[in-house]
Amino acid sequence: MATRETADFLAGVIEGFYGEPWSLAERFELFGWMADWGLNTYLYALKDDLKQRSIWRELYSDAEAAALGEVIRAAQQRGLRFIYALSPGLDIRYSNEAELVHLKKRFEQMLGLGCRHFALLFDDIPDQMAPEDLKAGRSFASAQSQVANAMFRWTRERSPGARFLFCPTPYCGRMAERNYGGEGYLSAIGRELLPEIDVFWTGPEIISREITVAHIRELRNILRRKPLIWDNLHANDYDGRRLYCGPYAGRPPELRDEVSGLLSNPNNEFPLNYVPFRTLAKFVQCEGQWAPREAYRSAMQEWLPRFEAIGQQVTLEDLILFGDCYYLPYEEGPEAEAFFERTRSLLARKPAEWGEDAAVFLRQAARLKEFCVRMTELRQRPLFYALSRRIWELREELDLLERYVKHHSAGGPTDAACRSDFHLPLTYRGGMVPRLQRLLMQHPDGTFTPAQTFHEPRSDRDGPLSLSLSPSEGERVPKVAEGSVHGPDVRPDAAETAYNARPQIPAKL
Repeated sequence: MATRETADFLAGVIEGFYGEPWSLAERFELFGWMADWGLNTYLYALKDDLKQRSIWRELYSDAEAAALGEVIRAAQQRGLRFIYALSPGLDIRYSNEAELVHLKKRFEQMLGLGCRHFALLFDDIPDQMAPEDLKAGRSFASAQSQVANAMFRWTRERSPGARFLFCPTPYCGRMAERNYGGEGYLSAIGRELLPEIDVFWTGPEIISREITVAHIRELRNILRRKPLIWDNLHANDYDGRRLYCGPYAGRPPELRDEVSGLLSNPNNEFPLNYVPFRTLAKFVQCEGQWAPREAYRSAMQEWLPRFEAIGQQVTLEDLILFGDCYYLPYEEGPEAEAFFERTRSLLARKPAEWGEDAAVFLRQAARLKEFCVRMTELRQRPLFYALSRRIWELREELDLLERYVKHHSAGGPTDAACRSDFHLPLTYRGGMVPRLQRLLMQHPDGTFTPAQTFHEPRSDRDGPLSLSLSPSEGERVPKVAEGSVHGPDVRPDAAETAYNARPQIPAKL
């Protein structure tokens, strides 16, 4: 079983997302966490380091090399394994011997900086070779294997204990089922890639809700080795509106015996990754059954001091509720899910039937809104900056729901529609992307059809001015006219359809 004492088992973090890299200070803080928690591996695989991927043949400048050398030394001083990944797959010519020369020069520069472990990544690339490579008569998998084997041998001559990692072009079950990379790609990798080379895998999906022992055992038979898990469970580079601070979940402890390691590719925003990393470390070392919710609550307790605010302090209970709103890709946490279900049930009924449930909703919404306000006063400003856009979006939606419930609880006509001066057409839920999103409806089975009805938001305000909502203390007084709430359809039945049809998440490794 994998434990913190198992040196060969890779457990740690991948900085492998699309987006702005972490700062040196953030990496140094990460290495401290990892050393304290028993994680042992950091993989540098930044998609937006141009010299890691787009212009992979170019050496780092002196300044760039010095900065990377500082990161390598910091990791090694903490007893961590620093692995450097290069991604040549966008335009490499497999049949051109000069390409191996470029690869060796790149690795040689990193060896000079103190790096001892390497990876070649062939993910997120076109799954076909250039015409000159096709003439060589090798398959896609064979061509990649030949390059990786050559670089592995070259690296081991210079760094005898080097770990060498390889990312295949189809790196999840769905891609393999669709023969991405060509028919029999993974079988060819299993046959032709040297057995000492670790092979990355993300599970059944790019972002896998679950990774089972049965799934991995089937893969092991094909790859002829234990796969190395590149885990995108907490990755958020594919959706800038979301973040994930839920626990490491959906993987049984027995999985550790079937893989060569577990590496997490997390949220782009470093300050948001405390709970994902902490619970991964606990999972790697746990004995017996894994209790993700218990681990989540424990990690939230440890994270709480970072939420010190100028005024009223954040409580653990409020932090857990907020975290539940940004839990995992396929689920909200139980407290947030319960809040959603209560709200959906309320809106599905006629206002005359709401009773005390309306007051309960208003108290819960106010609690979450107040939490968002307190976040603006965090002393740790990088944490606030990482949260700020999501906080604003959540508060805006809660505010609209709160105004809607207050409007229909005021004793006026039950068929009076609600409008808000703070949620106006085009400025609220506006922009090109939301407009495009409203054109197609996704169904629970993942299929898409054109939206049956589509109401384009307008900037004019038709309808007579009729009433004012009573603002809470300190709020501006909005004038509210009769009419419909503009933007996406917010009828209860439409809300339920939209919720049940939440998209299966596309992402990249």
